[in-house]
Amino acid sequence: MDFQPELPPSLAPACHLETGTTDSSGSQTAPRYPSSTLHEVRLMTAEELMESYQLGARDFRGIHLVKGDLSHQHLPDIDLRRANLNAATLVGTNLQGANLRETTLVNVNLQGANLTLANLIGANLEQAQLGLAILNGAGLRSANLQTATVSDAELRGAIFNEANLDNAVLCGADLTAASFSRTRMNAANLSNALLENANFTSAILNNAVFKGAMLLGASFNGATLESADFDQVDLTRAKLNGCNLVNATLVQANLRGADLSWSSLRGANLRGATLYRTRLNWSNLSGAILTEAVIMNAHIEHANFSHAEMSGALLPAELTGRDDRRDGRSS
Repeated sequence: MDFQPELPPSLAPACHLETGTTDSSGSQTAPRYPSSTLHEVRLMTAEELMESYQLGARDFRGIHLVKGDLSHQHLPDIDLRRANLNAATLVGTNLQGANLRETTLVNVNLQGANLTLANLIGANLEQAQLGLAILNGAGLRSANLQTATVSDAELRGAIFNEANLDNAVLCGADLTAASFSRTRMNAANLSNALLENANFTSAILNNAVFKGAMLLGASFNGATLESADFDQVDLTRAKLNGCNLVNATLVQANLRGADLSWSSLRGANLRGATLYRTRLNWSNLSGAILTEAVIMNAHIEHANFSHAEMSGALLPAELTGRDDRRDGRSS
């Protein structure tokens, strides 16, 4: 015998509910919400969404759930494309594999939420709170995370290409092998973050803070890093080819085996930095501070050290007894 469960009021005017059926054991199956109509739904409460989800619905495209509370709910694989969840609370919510493409999540609280492999391409997460959230393998291409807080979150292998993270806070986050290619991250705070093998190719990171971060094997080729803070950062074997590091701070940074060829470090502070076997070919270090730096066995062919401060530094033979090196290059 077929049954017709009562439809939540906010869904009634927007779509027709297909009836459930009774199987051979007499159990009732969940009704189906036609995907062609459910995306037209607008206003919806958290209670109505949970009721529909528990009845088997997964397609909630385009709904408006402003300031709703879905904390600690189990919503894997939910489809919330282009939905409006402004200021919603989803603390500890399970959203594994959720489709949140182009979803509006401004000022949303997602602390401790599980968004593993979630699709957040083009989503608006401005001012969102993502502390301790799990976003391993999540897709965030072209997403807006300006001023978002992502501290201590897990984002291993996450894709942020072409996203906007200006002024975002990612302190202590695990971003191992994450990709930030062509991403805007001006004044972003990545202090103590795990960024081993992360990709920042052609990213814009002016005034970004990496103090205490782990950047072993990270790639910054072609990145803009003016006045960035790399104090005490491990950049062993990092790729910084063709970077703009003008006035950057790399005090006591470990650049052992790193490649800074063709980069501009004019006015950069490398006091006490380790540049052992570092590639500096064709780089501009004019006016840089290299006091007490270790530059032994570095590759410095055609590098410009004019007016650099190198007192107390351990220098390669090419620089021993010379105050500067001029080859007519400028950044």
